[in-house]
Amino acid sequence: MVQIPKWLLISFVLVSFTGFLDSSFLSLEHYNRGILPCYIFSGCDEVTASRYATVAGVPISLAGATFYLSILIAAIFYLDTKNAKALKILKFLPAVGFLASLWLLFLQFFIIKAICFYCILSLVSSTMLFILGLYLFVLLKKDRKREWDGKIV
Repeated sequence: MVQIPKWLLISFVLVSFTGFLDSSFLSLEHYNRGILPCYIFSGCDEVTASRYATVAGVPISLAGATFYLSILIAAIFYLDTKNAKALKILKFLPAVGFLASLWLLFLQFFIIKAICFYCILSLVSSTMLFILGLYLFVLLKKDRKREWDGKIV
């Protein structure tokens, strides 16, 4: 089994924690019906109050918080136990979050026509997790190839 660099796992923890805080804040503001302070962009309220901000009455930000929390737990779980199942989550789940973020970015730019600072922060977090997941995928693929190269078939 390949040795997973500690910096990679700590990066998963830090980035997913940042995304979790961002998404949790948006979820709390949704339920508190607060006015979001919007930095850099001015469309936070337009985006978070749009019909695309919820699915079946549940805010998308809550799904984001769950996504980031899952990655955070998987990374900590792997750091603690070295359980390979956690690596599967870290390999594949970031791709789902990245695709969802791209869809939400499309909605902001072309449908809602407003940009939310917190949503962009989430996009940056999910993109970084996607890149970390790709790096992990490549590491594990190289290790698997090395295993096959050493065996006589």
